[in-house]
Amino acid sequence: MGYKFEQLEVWQLAMEYTDLVYDIAEQLPSSEKYNLKSQITRAATSVALNIAEGSTSQSSTEQARFLGLAIRSLIETVACQHLINRCQYLKDPEPLRNAYRASEKLFAKLQAFRHALIRNKSLPSVREETDLYLLDNDNVLKE
Repeated sequence: MGYKFEQLEVWQLAMEYTDLVYDIAEQLPSSEKYNLKSQITRAATSVALNIAEGSTSQSSTEQARFLGLAIRSLIETVACQHLINRCQYLKDPEPLRNAYRASEKLFAKLQAFRHALIRNKSLPSVREETDLYLLDNDNVLKE
């Protein structure tokens, strides 16, 4: 069956972006394990998680709020990339360039989705229909 957020292009892009960020984080020196490495990976993960969490919102306004949180986390990852570049932690800056380009695309898609929800509050939010995931008396998922 699957969840509706899994079909959202912004969520799929966020997952791809997270992969890029994790690849960068793995190249950081061990001295950054609890600083930049932790910060950038948590922020990247937060982008995808906020998109998913917002998809279960009760209204378009609430979903737009979660998309706003995703955007903030995305911006945080970009700031971390600037710090990584400034400290010259990567021998090859190409992964940073790729992540930055991916962040621009993801940012634009998140902004467009959020603005569409805000502008047209009559649009249904992308949320799960709870009756699709009901349990029977034996706590077994029924379809």
